[in-house]
Amino acid sequence: MRIIGGKNRGTKLAEPGEAGGGAAHLRPTTDRTRESLFNLLAHGAMTLPSGAIPPNGARVLDLFAGTGALGFEALSRGAFLVHFVDDSGPSRALIRENAEKLRATGDTKIWKRSATSLGPWKGDQHDLVFLDPPYGMGLGERALASALTGGWIADGALVVWEERTGVPFTPPQGGTLLDARAYGEATIRIFRMSVPKT
Repeated sequence: MRIIGGKNRGTKLAEPGEAGGGAAHLRPTTDRTRESLFNLLAHGAMTLPSGAIPPNGARVLDLFAGTGALGFEALSRGAFLVHFVDDSGPSRALIRENAEKLRATGDTKIWKRSATSLGPWKGDQHDLVFLDPPYGMGLGERALASALTGGWIADGALVVWEERTGVPFTPPQGGTLLDARAYGEATIRIFRMSVPKT
């Protein structure tokens, strides 16, 4: 598992089962799928609320972060910062290891909490969200609802949601589907979120 593009291109990331990373339950997004996803973001006529081409300048929220591969790929390609959320100790250990390897500790923050009960957010809102929950358990819907209720997501943010191909899917309220692609057992959907003013 490596960073595919940007300033850290080619850097090998720590994976489940390596030192400090005994998170056998993890299912990292494959290098090929990540490459396709980031090519789609960069060349698919999608923009962040700021008008920038993602992930340039993005404030990224990586929910169910696992190894952090999606967030670190975004950071390598020009994201401003990444907030990783995972309630698993081994996952957070992997993210910390990868942040140190990439010299990205100043551009990242790791949150020890469940993605489905985030609580309120008081900082600058996130305009690019990665949502890669365990497949087929309905956790993505709960996590997105929690992030919206807590004020974590900016109006007009892009949400990248990975789920098992064939799992019944209901678009989130306020979400406009921009693209959907199947990559083997995974389907990735990209939404633009309309967030009500509170």
